[in-house]
Amino acid sequence: MARCYSDAMARLKQDIGGTELPRIWILSDARNDAVLEAALKRLPRGSGLVLRHYHLPEAQRRARFAALLRIARARGHRVVLAGTMAQARAWGAHGAYGPARLLARGGAGLRLVTVHSLGEMTRAARADALVLSPVFPTRSHPGGKVLGPLRFRLLAGRARRPVIALGGMDGRRAARLGGGAWAAIDAFLR
Repeated sequence: MARCYSDAMARLKQDIGGTELPRIWILSDARNDAVLEAALKRLPRGSGLVLRHYHLPEAQRRARFAALLRIARARGHRVVLAGTMAQARAWGAHGAYGPARLLARGGAGLRLVTVHSLGEMTRAARADALVLSPVFPTRSHPGGKVLGPLRFRLLAGRARRPVIALGGMDGRRAARLGGGAWAAIDAFLR
């Protein structure tokens, strides 16, 4: 019998590294960099930040990470770094974000594995949660193929890990999908 998306969302309650997996995640990007401090302060306590900041050179990226980490910790947020688990641990992050092949090795920490298909989901053996995208059209990938709500629910229902919806997401769209975990860039620009 097929599982449903609400079953996948119930798995969010599982204990990940001593705390519950956040339901709302902000992904950093050059577009939202100027509002990140304010956004982190507005998010509900215990939300999450994925620091990507691919646009910055390494030294500037690490300095930006340190500044945002202080704010996030004060608000009880989880902070995950896009990169390897070794880099995330060295920088003081709770974990790492990226494709399964990048996160297959390394020590302990929260692993948010990016997936776009059932095949990628099956290769995410070390994931603590799956970031499934793109659900809706996004400015990040204009004109790109999207999953849509139905396909997203079908894939999420097959997941053996908690699922975080990404791609054109905001609170209204998360509610439309059933109120599970979600992540966004543009939703926090306002």
